[in-house]
Amino acid sequence: MLLKSFNVIFCKESGTDEAGRGCLAGPVTAAAVILPENFSLDLLNDSKKISKKIRERLRPIIENEAIAFSYTHLEPKIIDEINILNASIQAMQESILKLNPTPEYIIVDGNRFKPLNNIPYSCIIKGDSKYMSIAAASILAKTYRDDYMNEIHEEFPMYNWKKNKGYPTKEHREAIAKYGPCKYHRMSFKLLPDQLKLDL
Repeated sequence: MLLKSFNVIFCKESGTDEAGRGCLAGPVTAAAVILPENFSLDLLNDSKKISKKIRERLRPIIENEAIAFSYTHLEPKIIDEINILNASIQAMQESILKLNPTPEYIIVDGNRFKPLNNIPYSCIIKGDSKYMSIAAASILAKTYRDDYMNEIHEEFPMYNWKKNKGYPTKEHREAIAKYGPCKYHRMSFKLLPDQLKLDL
């Protein structure tokens, strides 16, 4: 399926998406992108459907050709305070607010968003596999979050975030059971199955 622009009427359409929503550790990261009219990029797709190598190849192309782009990390402390859904929406909104020029329309991957400065928007299920600006945002969000997790891996290598990126893999949960959680873990999440519960 070929990706497309949402609507040619809106020459400053911003796509936005997030990465890391289901992780046990690290931030939720969102990105927003305004692409030029008639933008085209082979291999552009939902970041989950393409390899790490291709994501890394596409990111500089997206950034060089975009009219504007931005990204935002929201830390576990905020996620724990306002919940992951609200944190995901806030990260997307903050990314959009960083854009210059301000978009005329917003298209959001998923089915939940909140009004932002009276800018009209649409929520699109699986939008990252349908629309170029959302797919571009998904790639930026994913790659910038991966970079972040690689950095904090150096601080806490026992969790192997360089590999699992904070997702609830068996290895990650076994490390939590052995070493306990750290400051980058989301304490409002179920870090361990019941049989591996920690005495906190």
